[in-house]
Amino acid sequence: MEVIKIALAKGRLAEKSVELFESIGVVFSEFYEESRKLIFKSDDQKFEMILVKATDVATYVENGAADIGVAGKDTLLESAADVYEVIDLGFGKCRFAVAGKEGTDLDGMIKPRIASKYPKVTTDYFEQKGKQIETIKLNGSVELAPLVGLSDVIVDIVETGGTLKENGLVVLEDMFQSSARLISNKASFKTKGEAIQPFIENIQETIKQSEGGLKNA
Repeated sequence: MEVIKIALAKGRLAEKSVELFESIGVVFSEFYEESRKLIFKSDDQKFEMILVKATDVATYVENGAADIGVAGKDTLLESAADVYEVIDLGFGKCRFAVAGKEGTDLDGMIKPRIASKYPKVTTDYFEQKGKQIETIKLNGSVELAPLVGLSDVIVDIVETGGTLKENGLVVLEDMFQSSARLISNKASFKTKGEAIQPFIENIQETIKQSEGGLKNA
């Protein structure tokens, strides 16, 4: 029996994904037990789930350590991983935005300094706009950068805007939306197709029914 390996990001994405899998009959009872385990077998032993950092999901899938995975569109864009993006799962929604101090005239700057945890996304976005920028890579607390003069503005993921507001920053420009995506290793998609395809089709049908229910509510 071929076991399908699934890479999930620890935290809310894993919890939402496991809930979705249960709706199609793929149950990971061990997931709910208190432990520090990182590998879980499904109750029917047909699936194996591994928990990794959100930014590593695409790497595990791209390199075949996992057959499929669930990753945010934000991390997929930044990693540029060579995987199939199969389904927009519709949860984990947030948006990329340019943020800075209120009144910041980004268009008036010749070559603004932009701090971000997403240098590739930032560079690609402004290249498409034909605007030169200097990108500064940070790993956390990005909101500090314009406050202490490290950058003119930042590019970051925004959910509610609460963190920006608490630090005296505002959204200057919305870029695009992000949400969780089901991804597949390209080789596994072919070699394990008989097992992966029904899983994908069941997920698609569940999401379709869910969206239909929301429209009819």
